[in-house]
Amino acid sequence: MTTISTTDQSLPTLACDALILGVDADGKVAAHPQLPSDVQETLTETAAQLEASGKLGAVTVLPGANTAARRIVLVGLGDASDGDLRFAAGCASRSCGKKPGTVVVGLPATSDRAASAIAEGALLGAYAFTDYKSEAEGEDEKSFTSWLIAGASGAAIERAKVIAGAVAGTRDLINTPPLDMFPASLAEISQGYGAQLDCDVKVWEPQQLADEGFGGLLAVGMGSSRLPRLVRVAWAPEGATQTIALVGKGITFDTGGISLKPPKSMETMKSDMSGSAAVLHTVLAAARAKLPIAVTGWLCLAENMPSGTAQRPSDVIRIYGGKTVEVLNTDAEGRLVLADGLVRAIEEKPDVVIDVATLTGAQGVALGQRTSGVMGSADLQAEIVAAADAVDEDMWPMPLRDYLLEMVESKVADLKNTGDSGGAAGMLTAGMFLKQFVGDATWAHVDIARPSFNEGGPYGYTVPGATGAAVRTLFEFLERRAA
Repeated sequence: MTTISTTDQSLPTLACDALILGVDADGKVAAHPQLPSDVQETLTETAAQLEASGKLGAVTVLPGANTAARRIVLVGLGDASDGDLRFAAGCASRSCGKKPGTVVVGLPATSDRAASAIAEGALLGAYAFTDYKSEAEGEDEKSFTSWLIAGASGAAIERAKVIAGAVAGTRDLINTPPLDMFPASLAEISQGYGAQLDCDVKVWEPQQLADEGFGGLLAVGMGSSRLPRLVRVAWAPEGATQTIALVGKGITFDTGGISLKPPKSMETMKSDMSGSAAVLHTVLAAARAKLPIAVTGWLCLAENMPSGTAQRPSDVIRIYGGKTVEVLNTDAEGRLVLADGLVRAIEEKPDVVIDVATLTGAQGVALGQRTSGVMGSADLQAEIVAAADAVDEDMWPMPLRDYLLEMVESKVADLKNTGDSGGAAGMLTAGMFLKQFVGDATWAHVDIARPSFNEGGPYGYTVPGATGAAVRTLFEFLERRAA
């Protein structure tokens, strides 16, 4: 259990397991209204002896001398921008021990946005997925953490709860093993959340998908004994003047199907539903924050397995709405389920539609492990990148040139699901494929293939495993639209 609140008490008097303080660019302990100057000076002297650095994220741990804290965690603040504060808080929170009972965060914030960023970073840096760990803790270990953010307003704390909760919830879904996370179970989870938060949830079962012509979802999911689902989760407050549709790729496990992946490449394929997890928790965050904007999430859920009932290379399938697709590679399955979801979402005439997907390995080749690619309508593309910049989530605009269409046109169907690019521009040809299903809608596609799952070591507020990529950007986008 984790709780978070604010405190206005003097920092040295607070009994806690860890007190987090900042170190500025000059190597001094950063001033804070609740940190007496004499204590600040004493700690600065100690920090200097230990060569504590103001470099962003550098951590130095001291005993809690001159304070009521068991330990003091000093963290470099870099330029102390909101993004730096979020990053620094995440680094510091990871250095507070496995299960600290109470942590006080005394990083300097000059606005509610900064205080919220600090609280987000602290909560997300401390995230751990332990659902499948055997119960082996000693009796004296704490089973909860209480976070106190010094000087933060109630509004900043509430905003951080919503955002960090959405990211953590997304991480939880992605980290859950595919044995337990499959289309029907994620649909059921969505229904449970919807009931809690006054969101309308509708689930298309396999027979209804067949009756209504959702050929992409059915083709991808037909090789599994755990059949596909389409889930619609809607937050529709009274008086909302616009609707945002979010469409998420939800391949709960991806073997590649008949076009089987190498074994090593399958190890992280529980993360191939990251887009749907992000979409679900973004809608739920909008509901928790009671944003005055309608948000509809579409979760396109299937498990891509090889079997006697799986789709084959050279099959031709009919996407919802009528377009036909020649399947040349069954491992290019995400665009097939997204095509169904996009067409269905656009039927409701939203003001904008954004899809989020772990779509291509080519995204990582082009942009690396931490930068998502954004394609689509120019103004919306710029709006999403601006929202990402505001919350320090790395996204980059990518072009969809007209000539790319030739690469996804088929000789036997309307389209084919892989592009003739000789291995190049794979992220862009996938985006161009999706573009054929949105018509005149204002649309953007966000490819989070590599940023969605951290296979390396921790950094800032990002821990190994699921990252919750795109959630903070989408929520920022919704907040701006609502305003």
